[in-house]
Amino acid sequence: MFLIGESLNVISKKIGTAFKERDPKPIQEEALDQKHKGMDYIDINLGPAKKDGHELMPWVVQVVQEVVPDLPLALDTSNINAIEAALKVIKPVAKPHLINSIMARPERYEKMIPLAAEHNADFIALMWGPDGLPRDENERAALCVELLYAANEAGIPNERIWVDGIVTPVNIQQPQLMCLMEFQKMLQDIAPGAKSTCGLSNISNGPPSHLRPILNQTYMIMLEKCGMYSVISDPLDTKLTEIAKGQRQDIVDLIYGLMDGNEPDMASLTKEMQEYKKTYDVIVGKSLYSDSWLEV
Repeated sequence: MFLIGESLNVISKKIGTAFKERDPKPIQEEALDQKHKGMDYIDINLGPAKKDGHELMPWVVQVVQEVVPDLPLALDTSNINAIEAALKVIKPVAKPHLINSIMARPERYEKMIPLAAEHNADFIALMWGPDGLPRDENERAALCVELLYAANEAGIPNERIWVDGIVTPVNIQQPQLMCLMEFQKMLQDIAPGAKSTCGLSNISNGPPSHLRPILNQTYMIMLEKCGMYSVISDPLDTKLTEIAKGQRQDIVDLIYGLMDGNEPDMASLTKEMQEYKKTYDVIVGKSLYSDSWLEV
């Protein structure tokens, strides 16, 4: 599982202030830390960046590449001019850089696909359509076909496209989590060779902070079994990174077994494994969500 580090983000007080004040030190420290923690890509998230994104994004790219010249970057902002400005100064690395993201809306992809083609960048194809979040896996599939067809017409092959079917919070949109898994299973039939990714931490957006890691970890494993190629993840969650890099096969085996219908005897599981089983049950809807599901 490839990991895209999410922590170089304007919503962080420290990083947001560094962006605003053009202070390179916190930005470079964070980039180096993400590299040391095993991230494969670094996401630079400016948010909307409406006023100065066209100047800020290329500056941040250059600041990051001064200390991490070998990792590909994900350019994350809704400001198209900021993306374009960054693509003009970004230095190539072994793998293509990523545009994060291009929505499945004509007014967005008709402007952004040519940028990806011109600058030889991969892009994340976000399944957010004209009506917003798709209702189910079939609506996701229809948006995927539309967006990838437009990219293919511009000369971008499926292998350069990372499809994001959109993760939703478990405490308010649990059924959508299963729809995403079904869509993920369909992806290679819809778009052979396409990669995939998602904003993994969205699943735990709302639950208490101490419950976020196990939700993220469990759902990542479930998505990986369905074919997920990568996730945008929290670099501070070292256990998630260990799982993604194949160092906790015991947890993976448990979750895969549950997905295959193998129900273990809870008494035979360690406390750690019982917690993953309980979390799995919440994600698939076998148990009702509450902030105390691990205590039941």
